[in-house]
Amino acid sequence: MEVLRPQLITIDGRNYRKNPIQEKTYQHEEDDDNFYQDSVEYSDEPCDAYDVEQTPQGFRSTVSAPSLLYKHIVGKRGDTKKKIEVETKTSISIPKPGQDGEIVITGQHRNGVISARTRIDVLLDTFRRKQPFTHFLAFFLNEVEVQEGFLKFQGEVLEKCSMDRGVDSSIFQNPRKLHLTIGMLVLLSEQEVQQTCEMLQRCKEEFINEISGGKPLEVEMEGIEYMNDDPGMVDVLYAKVHMKDGSNRLQELVDRVLERFQASGLIVKEWNSVKLHATVMNTLFRKDPNVV
Repeated sequence: MEVLRPQLITIDGRNYRKNPIQEKTYQHEEDDDNFYQDSVEYSDEPCDAYDVEQTPQGFRSTVSAPSLLYKHIVGKRGDTKKKIEVETKTSISIPKPGQDGEIVITGQHRNGVISARTRIDVLLDTFRRKQPFTHFLAFFLNEVEVQEGFLKFQGEVLEKCSMDRGVDSSIFQNPRKLHLTIGMLVLLSEQEVQQTCEMLQRCKEEFINEISGGKPLEVEMEGIEYMNDDPGMVDVLYAKVHMKDGSNRLQELVDRVLERFQASGLIVKEWNSVKLHATVMNTLFRKDPNVV
């Protein structure tokens, strides 16, 4: 019933469904004795970006992390946590499984606390990257006029290419789900979902309204491109999206949103700019008709 009746989140008058979070597991990942060493090999350089509090007992720093990732800091039989504590001469307190909170690092020496904090951040980032995406940032392009144009395109393709290998109606996007993707996210706690909502609202107030002039941006979907250098290995076809007035406002807007989320760590930085596109055909749809 969770899938059929998902929780809805309202942002600026729009309703978004909240997908259930499923943690991806990896066989033998905790049995690899080299994993911890490989992850922290370059993580001991001093970092002044961390907040380290001086206390009567020494120094203290805290790390906020989803409870789903605690076990990766603890490690099998607590080995990873023990290694960090011994090598950095610190003590690490981690909330119990299923309880959200902060990881607390304490130690007699500031550099030791910073080193432990850096190693924990590296491990958290490493395992976060291995989780399946749970959410995505996008503009919906499902206006009636766009849907009608897409259905016309679909009909023409099926009429002219129905005899071609692999071309059938199942690989077309659902016209109600046409969208322009800005970035993919891994949100593993209610706190991160709330953080994302708040960041979107700040983006709207700080620069989206200014760029858009407080009005909807009028865009066109025109032209087809493919997601591969080899035409013989194409899996995705997408429609190019651009502003009707010929301006660069849409690109500027999405790039600034992407930059803001990358800076927060909610989106892993892989590109400096968003490739404006709307997927119209994808062979993966054949495997999963509910994919968006």
